Amino acid sequence: MIRTVDLTKRFGSFTAVDKLNLEIGRGEIFGFLGANGAGKTTTIRILCGLTRPTSGRAEVAGLDLARRSEQVKRSIGYMSQRFALYEDLKLRENLVFYGGLYRLGPQTSLNKAKPYLERFAMERYTDELVREIPPGYKQRLALICALTHDPPVVFLDEPTSGVDPQARREFWSVISDLAASGKTVIVSTHYMEEAEYCHRVLIMRDGISAAQGSPAELKAAHGVGSMQELFLLLASGE
Repeated sequence: MIRTVDLTKRFGSFTAVDKLNLEIGRGEIFGFLGANGAGKTTTIRILCGLTRPTSGRAEVAGLDLARRSEQVKRSIGYMSQRFALYEDLKLRENLVFYGGLYRLGPQTSLNKAKPYLERFAMERYTDELVREIPPGYKQRLALICALTHDPPVVFLDEPTSGVDPQARREFWSVISDLAASGKTVIVSTHYMEEAEYCHRVLIMRDGISAAQGSPAELKAAHGVGSMQELFLLLASGE
């Protein structure tokens, strides 16, 4: 579902992503790990068609990103690090607005969102202004908006940052179900225990791939007992 060949992004003299090669399959939960500035978010933004690579190639959902970026955008769901919904609109109005971006009618958008609203116990908030909803539920709403159009590929950039443990469990339950249904989920996280839930992970350091593989394979290869130890060993480059 995702393939990159020598994907590179430079900002002036700074190389944010350096010749990155990836192959991510259907139904896979693929984790992006790395310290701040390692290149995770830049890579995700490139794969979402939000910024152009300096060089290299990428395919997303079987589409060449350079030639068919608009089709790629319609084939993915994206949840950014920062809350990006409209706080002066009601919850249902945000759902209708984001569904409309993918050419879904208002009722279709609400119908597709309903199972997630029920799962997150959010139906009571549908007529509330988003600015009045508790922060954890705003995160849940952002996830629902990324899923309403039923994309085959979903990018979640630090989706559980700043939410409580219950919300984190709910998020990962949804992520697991998405993968089981055949969707490809790319998730970046700073929580190393969450990395254990991924089928495979990429550890980035200074824009390069420091390691790729399943958590079990990588821990065994480097002789460590936890993802936290592995991260400290590889992400620092020491």
